[in-house]
Amino acid sequence: MSRFLIGLTLATLTGIGTAQAQELRPFCADRPGLDTPACTVDAGHAIVELGGLDWTRAQDSATRSDTWTAGDLLVRVGVTDSMEIQAGWTAFGAERTRDRVTGATMRSSGVGDVTLAVRQNVSHPDGSGFAAALMPFATLPVGGETIGAGDWGAGMILPLSYSLNDVFGISLTPEIDAAVDSDRRGRHLAYGSAIGLSAAISSKLSGALEFQAVRDRDPDGHSTEELASLSFAWQPKKGLQFDTGAVAGLNAASPDVELYVGVARRF
Repeated sequence: MSRFLIGLTLATLTGIGTAQAQELRPFCADRPGLDTPACTVDAGHAIVELGGLDWTRAQDSATRSDTWTAGDLLVRVGVTDSMEIQAGWTAFGAERTRDRVTGATMRSSGVGDVTLAVRQNVSHPDGSGFAAALMPFATLPVGGETIGAGDWGAGMILPLSYSLNDVFGISLTPEIDAAVDSDRRGRHLAYGSAIGLSAAISSKLSGALEFQAVRDRDPDGHSTEELASLSFAWQPKKGLQFDTGAVAGLNAASPDVELYVGVARRF
């Protein structure tokens, strides 16, 4: 499946150059943050997004886990003026778990699953004004045990956003999933939403403050994850973005902290 994603990327990069020149919409990447944008990629173009490095720590009274991922790739291809297709894959993930009582440490690593999605915008595909979209997705269990789910999953995301003025905007991302059970076999209901406030700090720098709550009804035990996020994106020129962000867990069911950096490029 990784060959499929690499092939899609190469086909995109070679084919996009033949698209007719046109005035492109403002650059709109999925990265960074917890919310999902409602905008779509211009028809005949693509955005390739790459998570350079992501670190997450979660701990309780018994264990502490550190998880790293690198090469978190997302390819978005504009099909029509209001629809795009997506393919995502994490090239590498590693986990270290330490028993806080005995000091024993376990390490593992592997590749991630593949995610396929379609985003159909129904209002303002450039993300201006009130923008809304429908985004069904599915995950294919091609990854290893470290960061792979172990079974297929699916869900629906409803990205919503509203531009208050030239500086501030608000976003909302309700989601409902058939999430994979913790024992890696079968699925269960998970649902929640992210909400955020974004601001254009300058013509090239933007930031976002977001919150997210997700209810997970895993048969092994129900839980609600609550997160807060602060992220920044810098666009030194049109079609290129660098980003960084931090996520903090707000309750015991959430990871303690996550830090990441990444880049996005339009073709």
